[in-house]
Amino acid sequence: MAEEVDVVVIGLGPGGEDAAGRLAEAGLSVAAVESRLVGGECPYYACVPTKMMVRAAGLIADGTRIPGMAGDSIIRPDWAPVAARICDEATDSWTDTAAADRLTGKGAQLVRGEGRITGPREVTVGDRVFRARRGILLNTGTAPSAPPVDGLADVPFWTNREAVQATEVPESLLVLGGGVVGVEMAQVFSRFDSRVTVVEAGDRLVVNEEPESSELLRQVFEREGIGVRTDAKVTGASYANGEFHLHLGEETLTADRLLVATGRRPNLKGLGLDAVGLDENARQIDVDGHMRAADGVWAIGDITGKGAFTHVSMYQASVAVRDILGEEGPQAAYRAVPRVTFTDPEIASVGLTEAQARDQNLPVRTGTAPIPESTRGWIQKVGNDGFIKLVESTEWGVLVGATAMGPAGGEVLGALAVAVHTEAPTAALREMIYAYPTFHRAIETALAALDG
Repeated sequence: MAEEVDVVVIGLGPGGEDAAGRLAEAGLSVAAVESRLVGGECPYYACVPTKMMVRAAGLIADGTRIPGMAGDSIIRPDWAPVAARICDEATDSWTDTAAADRLTGKGAQLVRGEGRITGPREVTVGDRVFRARRGILLNTGTAPSAPPVDGLADVPFWTNREAVQATEVPESLLVLGGGVVGVEMAQVFSRFDSRVTVVEAGDRLVVNEEPESSELLRQVFEREGIGVRTDAKVTGASYANGEFHLHLGEETLTADRLLVATGRRPNLKGLGLDAVGLDENARQIDVDGHMRAADGVWAIGDITGKGAFTHVSMYQASVAVRDILGEEGPQAAYRAVPRVTFTDPEIASVGLTEAQARDQNLPVRTGTAPIPESTRGWIQKVGNDGFIKLVESTEWGVLVGATAMGPAGGEVLGALAVAVHTEAPTAALREMIYAYPTFHRAIETALAALDG
């Protein structure tokens, strides 16, 4: 006998968990299906534990900056408290009891197992069949993906999941991939005395960011002793006698550990999307402004291709919940999606890069203000690398994108995200009063540079 419910939520990452809980609190009967951990990647293997790692690495860096500024320092990195904090405080030894209790406490029914769509508004989990009167919400997320490098599948490499569970720092580490995960992990382990080399197939690190961000990050990495190999064609990988090898043509790089951080794949295979007219071989599920993917089907999170960020998933969850409940509200809009790479300096961006804007044939001009030349940057003195870059539409007189790279870049970004989201005229931004002496005051200088 099929079990009748109002909504079936498949996948309980941050957005799915939030949506399931809110729908249940609204009085709907909700079957919340999860095959792994309630909460998804973010609290166990990504956002939360990795930022604990970043925080610890940042403290080490700050300690090395004391001489000449505030006395002397002797730094002895110790990974043990970092690993303990991740295990005990962040992940509860990678169990989801607290998250599961939180969800069921809101009235949702937690169903453990793989959910598969077996018909319109029908989901099968093991030997249980659920029929959803209102529909199905998908939030199945993504998984780490390795490139088709000869021999790579046969070596015991790390992904982000293994890296955050590390109880010891390897003496040497190869990082395959210079995207967000790769550069964050590279700097963390380097600051805990691992010899790190980043290997990137593209021509620069963090390729989705402004070229200025890529170049400055490379300079910082090389100054800190992190090797950077861009335009690198990896022809093979192997593992022998406790060592990992990456083969770059005639050259071979060797280390005690290999971290593969080359991207992620959507978890769509085996989901039964064909039962509702969707393609499980697609790179993403297309949705409208209400997060509808098909009749009686909503999708949120990484699988929608709107940005693989927890904050996007949570935002989309609120849009989908309103639609499922039949409530009025604005459709989803993505012109001001913020993103932060938590390196030191942080790379925080919102909206379009200059190149993306020009690819859309938008007439734009840019203004840049170096952080070291600002008053706060001069006061900071050490660890003050960074800049603010603004991308303005000359037709509309508003910012369509911005980057704040530097100390607390993610916090400085807040003002710029508001400006892009609200389409505030740059003329009005010039009339603002910017607190002195702050990092965000450099926005004023970047605005003046738009006219230069």
